[in-house]
Amino acid sequence: MTDDTDLHRSQPVLSDSCSEIVITAEDRAWVTDFARTLVDQRLAACVHVIADIRAIYRWDGSIYDDAQSRIAVHSRSALVPAIVAKTDAEHPDLVPCVIAMPISSGHPAYLRWIHEETVDPGAGPAAG
Repeated sequence: MTDDTDLHRSQPVLSDSCSEIVITAEDRAWVTDFARTLVDQRLAACVHVIADIRAIYRWDGSIYDDAQSRIAVHSRSALVPAIVAKTDAEHPDLVPCVIAMPISSGHPAYLRWIHEETVDPGAGPAAG
């Protein structure tokens, strides 16, 4: 982020209007490409890519222990349904891990920045 003092003077953004969406997948390249697509399409202001995580889970009666990658998507809460739908359509897993958590508090300028860098869901299709 840049050092822009105007960010500190603009109107406040309600913190619960932003969310962090966690998405995981076994394919590190897919996760990274998907993160870039979300930012390119202005569905996310920022995506943190955590390349190496481990998932232990039960699926179809068996327990798995797999290497995975994780992204933490910072976006408007109103864009969560679009992000979930995009993930569902493009994710390699039958049931992808996608969870969204409202951001209850944060730096006011960062929260405004999330809004400024993402598409307004009421304004029509995202440019990109």
